[in-house]
Amino acid sequence: MDLQKQDLQKQEPAGSELRASDAERDRIADILHDALAEGRLTADEHAERVEGVLRAKTVGELEVFIRDLPAAHHPAPARAPAPQRPTAGAIPIDADDNVVAVFSGAVRKGRWRAGRRIHAYAIFGSVEIDLSEALFDHQQVVVKSFAIFGSVDIRVPENVSLRGTGGGVLGSFEVATLDSGDPQAPIVYVDGWAVLGSVEARPKRGKVVADILDRVHRKVDRSLRKHLGH
Repeated sequence: MDLQKQDLQKQEPAGSELRASDAERDRIADILHDALAEGRLTADEHAERVEGVLRAKTVGELEVFIRDLPAAHHPAPARAPAPQRPTAGAIPIDADDNVVAVFSGAVRKGRWRAGRRIHAYAIFGSVEIDLSEALFDHQQVVVKSFAIFGSVDIRVPENVSLRGTGGGVLGSFEVATLDSGDPQAPIVYVDGWAVLGSVEARPKRGKVVADILDRVHRKVDRSLRKHLGH
């Protein structure tokens, strides 16, 4: 048994050899953006390192780009997970948008403006709510879903938080819990019931809320202009 454990340990990659995730690449990129804004890196150095981050395959390769920066030697503060339920009074009682499919199909997708409360009803039909390219005017969004002999399929950007508090009666209610690395990112709450049907909510890989990234870039641009005296 001891020999088998030793063999397994040898097969397990060290922390620096683990494959890097998109979230880890984003963390390193944020540190480089801050270093540029603080004047620790020149614009050329920043561009060169960001290019390297995009090419990096392992965690160890990523760490190389920040090992001479202070942030690499101070662990990032732990972020509290998103709350399980919306803030009291933050969500209206009436729906901003109703998506109904009765013996049919209904879809909300593309570049649309998500309200604070969305109601989805699939009765012998299917509803697709795709928030991956939506505009979020509010940080908290509730999707109340009812699937009766039907299905409600919800997709969200992978840089938001996702929570689920519903259930199924001879049906399936599945929500892939997700925590964003940005405390200001939207939180999507999926609630409701699946009766002889299904409700599913999960992130859409490769899709992110653009305005979160734009805000970071604008912050860096302002800091850089201030540093350069513009």
